[in-house]
Order: sequence, then structure tokens, then C-alpha cells
Amino acid sequence: MDKDKIIILLNKDLEDEHAAIIQYLSHAYAIGEGEMACEIEAISREEMRHLDWLAEAIVELGGTPSLVRGKMLLEGKFVAKWMENNVFLEDGAIAQYKEHIKLTSDPMIKRLLRRILSDEEAHRDQFKRFVEKAKVEGVEDLRGIRQDKVIQLLNWAIEHEYTVILQYMFHSYMTTNKAAKKELEDQAINEMQHLGWLAEAIVDIGGSPMIEHTEIDQSIKNASMLRADIEIESEVAIEYDRAAKEFADPNLKKLLFRMRDHELYHDEIFSDLLKGGKHQIKD
Repeated sequence: MDKDKIIILLNKDLEDEHAAIIQYLSHAYAIGEGEMACEIEAISREEMRHLDWLAEAIVELGGTPSLVRGKMLLEGKFVAKWMENNVFLEDGAIAQYKEHIKLTSDPMIKRLLRRILSDEEAHRDQFKRFVEKAKVEGVEDLRGIRQDKVIQLLNWAIEHEYTVILQYMFHSYMTTNKAAKKELEDQAINEMQHLGWLAEAIVDIGGSPMIEHTEIDQSIKNASMLRADIEIESEVAIEYDRAAKEFADPNLKKLLFRMRDHELYHDEIFSDLLKGGKHQIKD
């Protein structure tokens, strides 16, 4: 099998890992604190590592990582049903990885896919256990139906955070500058924290997190990608500052001001990379 065909296979795997991450995080946020939620978040972090490995392998082969999210299974009124959906998702991933291992002749890719496969088999077993655990312990969906301006703004913030997570990760894969790669990876991790804080805050006040993203900048030139990242950070820092001043809830105020300060920090980091120093970025 030639490189182009391997890249197609790996991008399909990457898209499905992307879907699993969002599906599992949605479940973890919806059931709130507790052992099961923590374990599901841990599984989603392992899926994030898989996505990262696959993206790096795709770039190494001369390809471009897909930003498409695969199909999710979010239906069901009860948590036990959600866990059954997760078992089904893992069954599909296991079958697909086994097929892709057979199809590729590249020993490095085979090794990578076998490594990921071992995790997926473990995840399936965990979710099977969670099906019964959810029934026995009566684990419930804690999301509410509140849909006022506060919830809308917090969901807008999630949309932003999700967008920049994908954007910074994509740029980190495509950049040729080591310093930029490290900073983009670090700031993407920070944005992941923001998304979690926001989702948990929404559930706490009776709303339902909506994890969707907007258009992602897919620049591949170093300076162009950093300019796009600076622009989006500057805009959201202003919006977080404005919204925080309007919120009456002191905890939400603190959360938005904290995220504003983080976004300003990201802006300065990217600006330093773009404008000066030994790691100055040029197209």
C-alpha cells in the first residue's frame, strides 16, 4: 500500500478518535463529579493521545491531518444507554484498527495501530463495566434546560475554546518551527482546560453544554498561522472581559476573568514568536 492510501486510512482513524473524545467528554460533563466521570475523562485523554500520534504519523508521511469529526452516538435518555453506545463505538474502532493493521505493510504504522488497538480493547471493557455500574448506582444526567443569556454566552465560549484547540493542534502539526510547535501544543492544552471548566460551570447552573466549533484556520505557513492565532486570541480576550463585567455570579466572573488573562498570555506568546527573538517566525 502506498503512502497516500495509508494517509487516508490514518485520517479515518483520526476522525473517529476525534468523535470518541467529544462523545466521552460530553458524557463525563453530563454526569458531573464522581468515579465514573473521572474514569471517562481519563479514557478521553487516552483518545487524545491516539489522535496526536495519528496526526504526527500523517504529517511524517507527507499528509495533512483531517479536522473532520467522525460520527458520534449521543442518543439515549439514560446513562446506561450512553455507556452501551460507547461500547458500540469501541467495537467499531477495534474492528477498524484490526482491518487497517492488515491493510498496511508499513511496520512503523502497524506498530502504532497495534498500540492504539490495545487501548481500545481496554476501553471497551471499561464501558461494559460502566453499563452495569450506571444501572446499579443510578447515575443520572445532571444537565438542565436553562437557556438564558448566561448559558448562551458560556456555550459561545465553549465554541471558541473547541475551535482554538483544533486550530492550535493543527498548526502545531504543520509548523516547521520547534519553538512554535511547543507553544502551540502547550496553549492547546490550556484551552482544553478552559473547555472543561466552562462545560462544568454550565451543568452546575442548570444548563447543557454544546460542544461544537466554528471555522478553523488551516494556514500552513508559519507566520500566517501565528497571525491567525493572535487575531482570535485578541478578539476573545476582549469578549471575555466584556462578559465578565456583565455577569452577576461572582464565580462566573472569576472564571471569565481568569480565562481572559490566559488568552492575553497566549496572545503575547504568539506575538513574541512572530515578532522577535532567536525563534522569530517568518513565512
